Amino acid sequence: YTTYGDAGNGNMFPANGMYLVTEKGAVLFDTPWDTTQFQLLLDSIKARHNKNVIMCISTHFHDDWTAGLNYYKQKGIATYTTKQTDELSKVNHDPRAQYLIYRDTTFHIGQYTFETFYPGKGHSPDNIVIWFGKEKILYGGCFIKSTETNSLGNLADADTDEWIISAKKVKAKFNKPEYIPGHQSWEDKNSLRHTLKLLEQAKRKNKG
Repeated sequence: YTTYGDAGNGNMFPANGMYLVTEKGAVLFDTPWDTTQFQLLLDSIKARHNKNVIMCISTHFHDDWTAGLNYYKQKGIATYTTKQTDELSKVNHDPRAQYLIYRDTTFHIGQYTFETFYPGKGHSPDNIVIWFGKEKILYGGCFIKSTETNSLGNLADADTDEWIISAKKVKAKFNKPEYIPGHQSWEDKNSLRHTLKLLEQAKRKNKG
């Protein structure tokens, strides 16, 4: 799913989230950026799939991914972030999850299995990716850039040198997945390769 938020100067920018429908209920990966969409997303999933949302994992601390955590906690939805994300959320006064992930973890929800993986620093110090092994889908969040953009986006908390190393770890670990980037189009399967290209260009530019 895609919602929109203010990226600065009143420019509305798309943010991609994801949900998984299981026999036990639906799992959200990141919350809507737009606060008006928190309940609408729950209602839409219920109407379309006749399932309640039972769980939500946010993949890093920025508010385009964590904005709805408090709302969903109040709705009785189990919310998760990594311990590192929780610490950064606390420092930056961003919403915090109810439950913490302390290491790379495999979840079994209903008939589906998915895995959280921390590759190292990148877009933010805490960014994780989500791997669906059977389906060969990698939900990358802001760690992976869409081929639609030639910008690395918000670099306020990024470490671009480490990001290159982390991205290469992801490339080596997961075999030819379909990628879901954090923003803009996800149709092109070359998102991670494109991300590495942008990072290498930035590295050369920084060296002058």
